[in-house]
This record gives sequence, structure tokens and C-alpha cells, in this order.
Amino acid sequence: MISVAPIVEGHGEVSALRILLVRIWTQLLRRSHLDVLQPIRQPRSKLVQDEELLKAVDLASLKLGARASDGPSRILLVLDADDDPPCKLGPKLVRTVSRERRHLAFSTVVAQVEYETWFVAAADSLTDFLDVPLEAPEVRDPEAARCRKAWIMKHFRRGRYSETVDQPRMTAAMDLSLCRSRSPSFDKLCRELEKLPDR
Repeated sequence: MISVAPIVEGHGEVSALRILLVRIWTQLLRRSHLDVLQPIRQPRSKLVQDEELLKAVDLASLKLGARASDGPSRILLVLDADDDPPCKLGPKLVRTVSRERRHLAFSTVVAQVEYETWFVAAADSLTDFLDVPLEAPEVRDPEAARCRKAWIMKHFRRGRYSETVDQPRMTAAMDLSLCRSRSPSFDKLCRELEKLPDR
């Protein structure tokens, strides 16, 4: 069985990312038996510092080593781009880990602009949660429009948007193929999973 040890920055992603990875693996990639460990959470401000990033990676490696499975494993860092270009931030983080922990299988996916931007990309499938404007141009290219959590909060149907409560629910309901077609950073996440062996 393949094991993935995620590292995330937000409280909502602790639950949501496990759901997302399993859904991509089983529903989008049509594979089976992905073991997603409980994500390690660290603030973004720490994860972009070399020393703190390596501490999180070391902890993820220890957690993978404690698993009974002897199958392939990978450490996966998922964090928000915010105002940093993903094409620069992602490779920088990979270089740091490759230089200092070259024996570890490590990948980074930088969500452009935030995790919630992926919800905007899949907004047409999330109408139970979102009041989506008809023919909203930003929904077709939310990364270029820099849609983020504020867009979700503005269009949220159920009172106040809560990362810890609503991220997992929306992640379980979103159309993965639609999101992939509209979000290059989400496509990057899918491609990173595609690189893993099937068993």
C-alpha cells in the first residue's frame, strides 16, 4: 500500500486534505488503497523557513517509518501561495528538502492563491454551499482572478464560512474534474499523485 504523509498550514486542511487526496486517488485516478496519514500542521510562516520546513519533513518521515506498511511512501507539502508566485516558492521548498534530506521522497504543491481557490474553480458543483453568480467569469479562471477565501465568504449560503467545518464538507462535494480543468495548481496536485506507483 502507498502511504502519503501530508504537511499543511491551515486547521481546515488537516481534515480536508485527507478527504481530497483519497478522492483524487480513487475517483479521478481510478486507483485503490492510498494510506493518508494524519496531516502535520505548521503555520505557513514556519514552513517557508528552511529549518522549520526540515523539522516538519523529519516528523513526517518518522510517522511514515512507524507504519507497518513496507510499500512506497511520499511526504507531500500543500500550502497556499498567497502573494508568492507558486513557480518560485514550490521549487525553492523542493530544493531545500532535496539538498538536506535527499533520501526522502518529497513533493510540494502550492495552491494558487489559496485552498479556497480550488472551491471557486469547482463552484458550479458546490451550489448547496455557494450562491454562484450566473456566468461568473472569475469561476472559469479563479487563479487569474485571484479568487480566495473572501470570494467564498461573500457567496456562502450557510451563514459564516468556517474552514474547520466547511472545508471538509466542500472538499467531499466538489467536482474534481471541473476543478482540475480550471485550476493549474489543482492539476499539479493531481499530477503529483499520478507519479506515485499504483501499488
